[in-house]
Amino acid sequence: MFEVQNYFFAVTLCFLAMVCWGSWQNTRNLITGKWRFELFYWDFSFGILLLSLLAAFTLGSMEPVNRTFTQDLAQATLPYMAYAMLGGAIWNLGTLLLTAGIATTGMAVAFPIGGGIGWILGIVINYIGQPEGNPIWLFVGCAVIICAILCSMFSYKKMATSQKKSTKGVLYSLAAGLFIAFFYRFVMLSISNDISPEYTGGQLTPYTSVVFFALGAFISTFIYNPFFMKHPVEGEPLKIADYFKGTTKTHLIGILGGMIWCTGQLLSVMSAGAASPAISYGLSNGAPIVAALWGIFVWKEFKNAPKGTNTLLSMMFLFYLIGLGLIILSRYA
Repeated sequence: MFEVQNYFFAVTLCFLAMVCWGSWQNTRNLITGKWRFELFYWDFSFGILLLSLLAAFTLGSMEPVNRTFTQDLAQATLPYMAYAMLGGAIWNLGTLLLTAGIATTGMAVAFPIGGGIGWILGIVINYIGQPEGNPIWLFVGCAVIICAILCSMFSYKKMATSQKKSTKGVLYSLAAGLFIAFFYRFVMLSISNDISPEYTGGQLTPYTSVVFFALGAFISTFIYNPFFMKHPVEGEPLKIADYFKGTTKTHLIGILGGMIWCTGQLLSVMSAGAASPAISYGLSNGAPIVAALWGIFVWKEFKNAPKGTNTLLSMMFLFYLIGLGLIILSRYA
């Protein structure tokens, strides 16, 4: 398997993961017509599984001096496979709630709130599991990110009040963050630092872990998504038959969205060994900044917003960037 050892290369991969995690929702916005997020999500979850398998049989099977994907499967044990799948199932519920939040409030609000909550709680959880880096700078960075989340919430409240929009999407986003915060720790518990072919301890390489993560997400979609279809956050209830009304292009765009997200997950877990899980997770989850940029400047979600909203959004970006910088600094301080 391909291994990342250099810290600066790992940080670069984390930034690329951040871009992937903050951009996948654009595929949902590219779909024309009345294609609800519940229908999009079937293709999205399949795209994650597909990309994880492609990566496992390519990058995960390179450099025979390290353990290949098939060698790793042969020595893997059930508890560690279950950790990765549980991480996928937890993340999946959080992401479905986040997608519901995006459907009702937009990318520029749901991501900073849901992703931000998941970001700071995830950093704390991963730091407790593997304390690396200066905790003062790391947690000051978290505090600054909380300020960014509050700015996002206030900016949407201003717009919702003036345009008489529902604020229930904010609640979906908050709930999403609570679930998303916990998934990464379970994934990291499944991964071994020893990637030699001789290893027989049962833990997984990052690539195998992502496959089981994706499998957990895919399987749990058949549990969660029918509930969202029957009890929608907007519009009328949906039936499975509605999924088959989509065009080939519509389904391919959804699959592409899943593949973009999974690329971010791969880059994040690949870099965790060289950057530490807390720092890798913290950097990768700068995704709310990316998503907010898409939502504000490309999809114009705050068009005609009331006076003062732009100031709050500018403060949100500033706080996010400062928080991100402090997380990077924590490795060296």
